[in-house]
Amino acid sequence: MRFSDGPTVHCDVHVEAAVPRVWELVTDIRLPARLSPELRRVEWLGGAERPSVGARFAGYNHHQQLGEWRTVSQVVELDEQRVFAWAVMDADGRYGEPTLDPAGPMASWRYELESEGGGARLRQSVLVGPGRSGVTLALERWPDREEEVIAFRMKELRAGMEATLRGIKALAEEGV
Repeated sequence: MRFSDGPTVHCDVHVEAAVPRVWELVTDIRLPARLSPELRRVEWLGGAERPSVGARFAGYNHHQQLGEWRTVSQVVELDEQRVFAWAVMDADGRYGEPTLDPAGPMASWRYELESEGGGARLRQSVLVGPGRSGVTLALERWPDREEEVIAFRMKELRAGMEATLRGIKALAEEGV
């Protein structure tokens, strides 16, 4: 896979809990910081207290090779109990020019939720790019290893998503 292809990864899980319960967990932006190997802390910005289209939140991240950094995300889609999506932007200019433009994000994340049997099907996905990120820095450093760099990052993101989805599933089913 090449960066220009828009590297994407997704994971999904069946949760033995009602859609409203799973939705409550999915839209708690602080929850993934408890479950993810990379995301450490999240906070709403600009007076926002819950997801709504246009609302922004800061994410504080840590990666073994990249150290620590902050991102600003903007909710770009919200379809109650179905879709929660946000664009992650490099507001501090860690990877290039600072930006708060959700049209050119570092990554776009998405949860999709639907009823399935007696519970719910939850899918999490990410599209890396088209904006600059740690991936683009690695590609500039090792342009001859593009497919390897992309595959490595997609593997890391998949592992993080699997951990997050396992955590959401456990919490949702525990409350049943």
